Amino acid sequence: MKTVDQCDFKDKKALIRVDFNVPLDKDFNITDDKRMRAALPTITKILNDGGSVILMSHLGRPKGGPEDKYSLKHILGDLSRMLDLEVKFADDCIGANAAEKAKNLEPGQVLLLENLRFYKEEEKGDKDFAEKLAKLGDVYVNDAFGTAHRAHASTSIIAEFFPTEKYFGYLMAEELKNAEKINRNADKPFTAIMGGAKVSDKILLIESLLDKVDNLIIGGGMAYTFAKAQGGEIGTSLLEADRMELCLELLEKAKAKGVNILLPVDTVIADKFDNDAQKKNVDSGEIPADWMGLDIGPKSVELFADVIKKSKTLLWNGPMGVFEMANFEQGTRAIAEAVVVATKENGAFSLIGGGDSAAAIAKFGLEDEVSYVSTGGGALLEYMEGKELPGVKAIND
Repeated sequence: MKTVDQCDFKDKKALIRVDFNVPLDKDFNITDDKRMRAALPTITKILNDGGSVILMSHLGRPKGGPEDKYSLKHILGDLSRMLDLEVKFADDCIGANAAEKAKNLEPGQVLLLENLRFYKEEEKGDKDFAEKLAKLGDVYVNDAFGTAHRAHASTSIIAEFFPTEKYFGYLMAEELKNAEKINRNADKPFTAIMGGAKVSDKILLIESLLDKVDNLIIGGGMAYTFAKAQGGEIGTSLLEADRMELCLELLEKAKAKGVNILLPVDTVIADKFDNDAQKKNVDSGEIPADWMGLDIGPKSVELFADVIKKSKTLLWNGPMGVFEMANFEQGTRAIAEAVVVATKENGAFSLIGGGDSAAAIAKFGLEDEVSYVSTGGGALLEYMEGKELPGVKAIND
């Protein structure tokens, strides 16, 4: 793997694709800076070598042009404080302003370019746009695992202009190393915990995991489609009616492969989608007509936790319920705590798969109690499905 450790950046301008797509509140304060902090080791290595750094990222989903709320200028102060230096800012990612500021950048200095997605050419993977970006630096570094599954101009196309001077940053290397540990070198028993709203989002991952895992735990909104497919009553709970047949097929495949599938045996239901709703516990498949399931119940927690604590490898992707609401977070919290016990007391390797799972672990203050929390939800999913990530292929080619 070609990492930044294989390059001396002295007097070189390193063009780094980072993932600074961080959440901002209405006053443009960063509410979670994990992705920014994750990029600091790579930036610091280059500066310590005597190089300079040009950072490029996207933020949010602007609709076809510049929008102030998606400007990267909002994160400039926080980034400067993190690096303990004044980060320069170009109010465009290409054009005269960016070119001039990049040209005048001296060793030890950092320049942040404006949001790449202010140009539709970024997401289209436009080669001319990629070439304009490439001209700003001497070396290309990809440290944005969160966008590695996208064949965008800055994540894959740009690498063509750096045939020999292209490297993975430390974050990318660490993400790939941990994903590989799960993919190819998992100690047994291997338990995957799948949650979230939709079966359709996880089909390919589940099918891929059936060849690797010993246990597959299914919770969250997707569990209600399984319950309905098996003849249960789920009230107004989340349902993908067109995936019910698929759920039954997945259960049959798991049985044929000797995989132990665990579905919730009870559920916490509410009379409306509200933290202050009336709530009660019922057995799975026995939800009254006007009620909805919002969390796994205590018997499911006990069943799942017992399997988790005995595991040696754990992959968790997706919450067990609506953990954002305090009254329906218990199931997700209990699973998080069981993963911590397995990690600390049983020596298990635990990989938390980005997205909502990472948000849940952070909410419960358990980020440092598990083996690794991925910064890339979609990218990790596709990697685990066996897909080749464009951002990874571009460096390896």
